Amino acid sequence: MPLLILLIPSLIFLIAVFALPLFRYVWLSFHADSVMTGLVAIPNQGANWQRFMQDARFWQDLLQTLRFAFVSVTAEVVLGLVIALILNQPLRKRALIRSSSLIPWALPTTVMALGWRWIFNTPYGPIDRLLQSGLGRSLNALGEPSIAWITTVYADIWKTTPFVALILLAGLQTIPTDLYEAAKLEGAGPWICLRRITIPLLLPYLGLALMFRLAQAFGVFDLVQVMTGGGPASSTESIALYAYWNALRFLDFGYSATIMIGSFAILSSLIVIAWLVITAVRNRSTGAFAK
Repeated sequence: MPLLILLIPSLIFLIAVFALPLFRYVWLSFHADSVMTGLVAIPNQGANWQRFMQDARFWQDLLQTLRFAFVSVTAEVVLGLVIALILNQPLRKRALIRSSSLIPWALPTTVMALGWRWIFNTPYGPIDRLLQSGLGRSLNALGEPSIAWITTVYADIWKTTPFVALILLAGLQTIPTDLYEAAKLEGAGPWICLRRITIPLLLPYLGLALMFRLAQAFGVFDLVQVMTGGGPASSTESIALYAYWNALRFLDFGYSATIMIGSFAILSSLIVIAWLVITAVRNRSTGAFAK
C-alpha cells in the first residue's frame, strides 16, 4: 500500500501529459473542427475516419515513413553494435572516446539538420562542389525524389547511432567476462563468442534500442521539416509532417487528430509485433544457450 501511494504523483503526471491529450484526440477525431466550422468541434459521424481510410496521400506517407524507419533503424542497430563492441575494448583514453562519440546525439536535431542541409546543398554544399570538380556533374541530393530520402536517412543514422551504441554498451558491460574466458579455453574464436554469448545475452538491450528507435523514427518530424520540408513533390513527407500540415497550415484539427490517432494505432501494432518477434528469438536463443 505505501508503494502505491508513492506512485500516485507519477500516475497523475502520466495521466495529465499522456492519457488526457490522447483521449482528447480520440474525441476530436470524430468531430469536424476546421475553418469551415469556425474552429468549433461539430460531430461528423465518423467522416474523418472515412476520409482517413481513403486518403492516398496518408498511405503514401505511411509507406515513406516505414521505409525511412526500417532503413535507418536497421543501419543504426548494426552500426551501434559495432561501435559498442569497439568502445567496450580496453582502449587508451576510453572515457574521452566514449564521450566524444555521443556528440552527434547530443546536438539538437534542428541544428544538425541545418548542417546536413548545407552539406547536401546544390550547388554550394561541399559534397556537390566535390562532385562538380571531380566528375563535372551535380548530384542535386535534396532536389531529386529518388535521392532526397536517402539524405534524411543518412542524417538520422549519423545522429542517433550513438544513442543505440550507448544502450548496447551498457548491455555489454553486464555480460560476465568469465563466459568469454571459458569459451576461449574451449577453443572458441571471436566470431563464435559473438554468436553464442554476446548476441543472445544482448537481445534484451537490442530489443530496447529497437523499440526506442522504431517509435522515434516512425514519428520523425523536425529532421525532415528542416532538411527537405517534405519535398521534393512530397517524396520525403512523413506522417507527423502530414498531420502538422493539416493542423497548422490547413487548420483542419479534426482530421489532423484522426491522422495522429490512426498513426498511433499502427505504431502500437508494429511495436507489439516487433516485441513478440524479439521475445520469440530471445527464448529460442536462451534455450540454445542453455543446451
